Amino acid sequence: MHDLLPCAIPPDILPDLLHTDLDLVICGTAAGAVSAARGAYYANPGNRFWSVLAETGLTPRRFRPDEFPCLTALGIGLTDVCKIASGQDDALPREGFDRARLAAAMRHYRPRLLAFNSKRAASEFLGVPTGRIPYGPLPPMPDLPAIMVLPSTSGLACRAWDPAPWRSMAAMVLSWRAARPAEARQSSGRQQLRRTA
Repeated sequence: MHDLLPCAIPPDILPDLLHTDLDLVICGTAAGAVSAARGAYYANPGNRFWSVLAETGLTPRRFRPDEFPCLTALGIGLTDVCKIASGQDDALPREGFDRARLAAAMRHYRPRLLAFNSKRAASEFLGVPTGRIPYGPLPPMPDLPAIMVLPSTSGLACRAWDPAPWRSMAAMVLSWRAARPAEARQSSGRQQLRRTA
C-alpha cells in the first residue's frame, strides 16, 4: 500500500496583513516581481501606493515598503486576490486567483471597508469585466464589508491614475478614526454606569 502524499499547496508570495478590528483592507491583484523579491507589498519604486497613503493622511508619513506590518496599528490591512503567483497582471495564471479565499477572509475578519487597488483586482473577485466596474463605492454585497474600487497605484497604470477616489476613501476612513475616541469614551461610560448601578 502506497503512502498518500499530501497535496502540495503553493506558499503565499506575501503574507496577508489581516486581523479583526480593521477599518480598511486594501486588496491588490498580486505581488509584482519587485515586491515578491523583496518580501514587501508595493515595493517597486514606480508604485504610488506608499505616497498616496501619506498624501491622503492614511499614514502619518511615507512608509517604506518593508514597514508594511505597521499598517495594522493604523487599522489598515493588505492582501491580494492572487496569493500564489507574482508579476504583471497579464502573466498571472488563472488558477492563482482565489475569490473564495478572499471572501472567507473578509467574512472572518470583518473590516469596515474592502478597497480594491485596481479594476483588475475587483474584476477577479466580482467575476465582472473591468469595463463594467466604476471607480468608487459598489452596491452592498451580502455578508461582505462595504467595497470600493480605486485606480491602480502601479506605475504601469499611469494613464488611468486619478487620486480623487483615493482621497474620497481616505476621508471616510479618517472620519471613522476621528469618531473612535468618542465611541470608546461612550462605551467606557456605559460600562462604568453598569458597575455603579
